Amino acid sequence: MDRTFADCLRVGHGYDVHALAPGLRLRLCGVDLEHDRGCVAHSDGDVAVHALCDALLGAAALGDIGLHFPDTAAEYAGIDSMVLLERCMELLAGEGFGVVNADVTIAMQRPRLRPHIDAMRRRLAGVLGVDVSRVSVKATTTERLGFVGREEGVEANAVVLIARQK
Repeated sequence: MDRTFADCLRVGHGYDVHALAPGLRLRLCGVDLEHDRGCVAHSDGDVAVHALCDALLGAAALGDIGLHFPDTAAEYAGIDSMVLLERCMELLAGEGFGVVNADVTIAMQRPRLRPHIDAMRRRLAGVLGVDVSRVSVKATTTERLGFVGREEGVEANAVVLIARQK
């Protein structure tokens, strides 16, 4: 395969999961949601943004979110995950990459996420530096199966395509 072509486009995948607990804030894709539970985490627990960060870093072969923003570091306690996403974008830009598109899937039994999807897409697009038409956010349940179905946690997957900027 042509090395130049192979180095121009890269795909990354990210996955994250967080437990849910009463009394915590629930934030997904940078949007605060009304819910009786939130994500247990060192940061703000935005599981969708964490998956997206891992997808971006992985696409550029820059490691993962834990390498750059360890949950043992006091400086990241309670940090807004959108700030972490901004920093991931800076790392990508430093390597000469930009985002072509991003696709995020959130698995959560409740609350229903459909009313918030457009706001989530806009928030992500703003930080990724792309038009909202290039950002997809989807929500699903697990039909009451597993830890997500029992409402013990939430999981997210993200896939990105990045391209070397000229």
